[in-house]
Amino acid sequence: MNMQAAVRDAFARYFDFQGRSGRAAFWWTILFVTIVSAVLTAIDTQVLGYSTKGVMPLSNLFGLLTFIPLLALDIRRLHDTGRSGWWLLIILVPVIGFIVLIVFWVKPSEPGNNAFGPEPVAG
Repeated sequence: MNMQAAVRDAFARYFDFQGRSGRAAFWWTILFVTIVSAVLTAIDTQVLGYSTKGVMPLSNLFGLLTFIPLLALDIRRLHDTGRSGWWLLIILVPVIGFIVLIVFWVKPSEPGNNAFGPEPVAG
């Protein structure tokens, strides 16, 4: 799976909290969102001059637009490793929660069908 297909899939399944998403789809989408966020932050600070005000309109708007699809993608990725989406709440535990989630996200997919659906197509 390439970045374009991964991002297209993530945003096509905007409100889809069911099913599974593979590692490639997850990490390509995270990379895309990180790059776009960095570019928008640079535009907000360098071009629009919002660095001292604490308000970054482009970055904030992009964050609002990507919050739900990324939440759905996070949950589908947890489903792919055989875990409930409720595991996402572990992020509320400072530092350790985020580390645990990263470990879950980098684990390989469960082969075949699991309780959350069939194995995602890799491309």
